[in-house]
Amino acid sequence: MDFGFSEEQEILRKMAHDFLEKEFPKTLVREMEEDLTGFRSDIWKNMAELGWMGLIIPEEYGGSSCTFMDLVVLMEEMGRACLVSPFFSTVTCSFLLLDAGREEQKKEFLPKIAAGEKIFTLALTEPSATYDASGIATRAVEDEGQYIINGTKLFVHDAQVVDYFLCVAKTNPLSSPEESISIFLVDAKSRGIKITPLPTIADDKQTEVVLDNVLVPKENTLGELNAGWPTVRKALDRAVITKCAEMIGGADWTVENCVDYVKERVQFGKPIGSFGIIQHYLAEMWTEIGHAKRLVYHAAWLIDQGAGCAKEVAMANARMSEVYKRVTRTGVQIFGGIGTTREHDMGLYYRRARQGIPLFGSPDSCRERVAYEVGL
Repeated sequence: MDFGFSEEQEILRKMAHDFLEKEFPKTLVREMEEDLTGFRSDIWKNMAELGWMGLIIPEEYGGSSCTFMDLVVLMEEMGRACLVSPFFSTVTCSFLLLDAGREEQKKEFLPKIAAGEKIFTLALTEPSATYDASGIATRAVEDEGQYIINGTKLFVHDAQVVDYFLCVAKTNPLSSPEESISIFLVDAKSRGIKITPLPTIADDKQTEVVLDNVLVPKENTLGELNAGWPTVRKALDRAVITKCAEMIGGADWTVENCVDYVKERVQFGKPIGSFGIIQHYLAEMWTEIGHAKRLVYHAAWLIDQGAGCAKEVAMANARMSEVYKRVTRTGVQIFGGIGTTREHDMGLYYRRARQGIPLFGSPDSCRERVAYEVGL
């Protein structure tokens, strides 16, 4: 395994860095946090023109046929920039469409995603707040060639701007949870859908989506009926590593800016970076990020190889989310009082690190998955 970026990946990283630095300054990040939609169509269009929406989509569907590691490179830069957009939501759904979509569904939707014309999000979690099949209570009942969906989805990202939901629902309540789950393409403009914003510490546009007798054509089933959970689980593993890559970008920003700050901040007649305790803080931050980054890269490499990686994904998620939290907390301490304010950039990363902890499962639940995967 070579975790070094290829020449093409370095070009992608540099292009993304320069674009986001110019088009998405921190002043705009704060504006987007306050905006109810968290969406700028002009920036979205420019990102699509750069090929980002179709990065992991095959060329035959209008994409670039890039590797999963290429996506990791891009997500690191998005995390560094604190990008506010439905990119992550749409990419997660692209995984599901690629894995479970019928050929006509792929030909219809994937080119539109690659062109930036359609935005998707995954409607998965519910009041149970679990990422297991047993937590799905939303029901889809067949009725005269269509399905009627009823249920409540929580923590749905970017629902206020999407064109379609990929809704995970129970279709056979008499079977085990893993054998009763189906996935549906739901038009976001369908009658019976109510969207309510959920305030979060990171202002990351999560919502509650209530589906009240929502009608979905039978042909909008994604994949085989009652066999959707393995596809969802596989997509979640890739989504986890994608989100971990975003955390890497934020953690790297924190260390780099802390190093610059301690060289300039003078106390007791000398830069605070000359004090041993500050040096130890930064050395520990750098070490922890390096360890977590390698776990993430290893899992990404396994995904690219098509190998099973449930254990490695859980390890990376548990480690990266906790490291990001500790690094940003230490960053706030290094910057001092100003680092706790909304006006200072450090606070943007501090809040995102805390919001990322429970996403796709708490560190404890990840450790339980690792224990299960090793036979305990």
